[in-house]
Amino acid sequence: MPDTTPRGLTRLAFGGDYNPEQWPEDVWREDVRLMREAGVSMVSVGIFSWALLEPAPGEYDFGWLDRVLDLLHEGGVRVDLGTPTVVPPVWFYRAHPEALPVREDGTRYEFGSRGAICHSNADYRAAAANITTRLAERYGDHPALAMWHVHNEYGVPVSACYCDSCAAHFRRWLATAYGTVDAVNEAWGTAFWGQRYTDLEQINPPRVTPTVGNPGQALDYRRFADATARENFRMERDILHRLSPGVPVTTNFMTALSQCDSLDYWAWGREVDLVTNDHYLITDGRRTHVNLAMAADLTRSVAGGAPWLLLEHSPSGVNWQPRNPAKAPGQMARNSLAHVARGSEGAMFFQWRQSRRGAEKFHSAMVPHGGTGTRVWREVVELGGSLDALNEIRGTRTVADVAVLWDWQSWWAQNLDWRPSEDHNARERADAFYEALYDRHLTVDFVHPEADLSACPLVVVPALYLMTEAAGRNVTRYVENGGTLVVSYFSGIVDEHDAVHDGAYPGPLRDALGLTVEEFSPLLQGERVRVTGPGGAEFDADVWTEFVVPHGAETVWTYADGLTAGRPAVTRHRLGEGTAWYVSTRLGQAGLDALLGRAAEDAGIAPRDGLPRDVEVVRRTGESGTFLFAINHTATDAKVPLEAPGTELLTGERAAGRLALPAGAVRVVRLDG
Repeated sequence: MPDTTPRGLTRLAFGGDYNPEQWPEDVWREDVRLMREAGVSMVSVGIFSWALLEPAPGEYDFGWLDRVLDLLHEGGVRVDLGTPTVVPPVWFYRAHPEALPVREDGTRYEFGSRGAICHSNADYRAAAANITTRLAERYGDHPALAMWHVHNEYGVPVSACYCDSCAAHFRRWLATAYGTVDAVNEAWGTAFWGQRYTDLEQINPPRVTPTVGNPGQALDYRRFADATARENFRMERDILHRLSPGVPVTTNFMTALSQCDSLDYWAWGREVDLVTNDHYLITDGRRTHVNLAMAADLTRSVAGGAPWLLLEHSPSGVNWQPRNPAKAPGQMARNSLAHVARGSEGAMFFQWRQSRRGAEKFHSAMVPHGGTGTRVWREVVELGGSLDALNEIRGTRTVADVAVLWDWQSWWAQNLDWRPSEDHNARERADAFYEALYDRHLTVDFVHPEADLSACPLVVVPALYLMTEAAGRNVTRYVENGGTLVVSYFSGIVDEHDAVHDGAYPGPLRDALGLTVEEFSPLLQGERVRVTGPGGAEFDADVWTEFVVPHGAETVWTYADGLTAGRPAVTRHRLGEGTAWYVSTRLGQAGLDALLGRAAEDAGIAPRDGLPRDVEVVRRTGESGTFLFAINHTATDAKVPLEAPGTELLTGERAAGRLALPAGAVRVVRLDG
């Protein structure tokens, strides 16, 4: 079996995407010298180099890559070696134009960017297998090789192709998934609008139609596109396992970016030897460090709680947002160590040396356009020099407090057309609930709805429109056995085929919640309602209300106005040994905090008193000990209570009682005992 850690890497991973092909060869030795100065331990090489490695069909030039890998090995830098299958050469597309993907409207993309691939195309598959084989045969036992990096960011920017090859492949996929055309008709509800098929050969991808198409078909096509890309990953992975045994194989995920939701990472996490992730701050005015924490928690969860690796983030600003601010002094190190706190075995960047040409020339890099006299370079060297002090955390695991149910397939279904309100955004609710948990200083594990929940004192369901009967039984059993559950509105509505569950809403959640929902009553844009509770508590809400009918649940908060005035807004239900909460409207952060505070009390989770807002405290633990990460995202010095004395690893100082945490700083304490 391949290892799950990069081969030969004895330190935390630190480095980035290295693209020497963009630079004259006399720069390469200077690069390696600077890597040693910066403390770089690993770089990613060759991800976009197919056109250089195979400049013409069947003609190969590996000499330049030989020299690069040898130089890196001499410099003590390990290599994450890419298979360059994300961008086939232009000669390939000229010979096989049908390998370029087709949009829903029939438009075929042209060569000139990246990721323009029809994953059903047999010629692409053969060419990708060939170049992967050639690389594995040549470099499978190279002394610099630490791991293999297949493709790049699957699903970005093209998540699906709608060409005739995909149509034929989709029919084969349906035959495997359903067996008969009658089973497809039943799953998709094709009796509606006379869409019934009499033969699988009649079925095409969900291309542009005069109005909304069949949602079951659209949902299955998302599954098909995801599975097809995963087939191609497995093809390359299996070649590498066979020809380069013992070397881990990965591909870089993008777990928490809402723009990159086309893959079911629960399934992908089972296919890679080591889970890796790319994360970039979305600078839209929100607290970017909260989304960073969410991404790290989600990636660790996809890895099953095991250590994972941050394979890309930015030293400073990016280039692809409408406005791309630089990171503040110290923010690069703070962001990097925040990922490490939540399970990453290092911090890698895109990229090593900033490009002078091409689409990403204004994306920051470890070596900026301004060279080694810049603030960014000085911070890179400082961060690289500090990481060795953290080596003993390698292999430890992050400790979580609560669980959030998360399902990419539910997002896919939720985002189809013609839902009760376009203002309800499932991802917004997930972000909002996560932020409320973050502000209570609780570390989150994300969990698939059908996974074992028995170890979780508190399970939160911020948005789970699609919920299988098995998931409903799982959640109900969890509550009966003593768990505490919090469910937000428009969850448990449809099954895996986007068919509404039989009976009243919320389908398989009715018993756990002790209620039914007679009717949704979404609010108009800008409309708000008030909800009131015990002790005169009052909170504003918007977007959504419901006509809730308790069947054993107690009303905790009530709608004070609107169509649902006087009816339950938030309920609490005792079932067996546990408790289930339901919130039927979109609460703001104050209301969510109050709700989660009550639920945490039910779950026996003590409040984390004494920690300021935007100071996060996360623990990693393992055979080497327990390590407390304290990260101050504010401009004010803070104090963090310690449950035991210990040694601060970055400074070497002893710490006890209350840890001094300067503004913008990170401290990592190995606790005694």
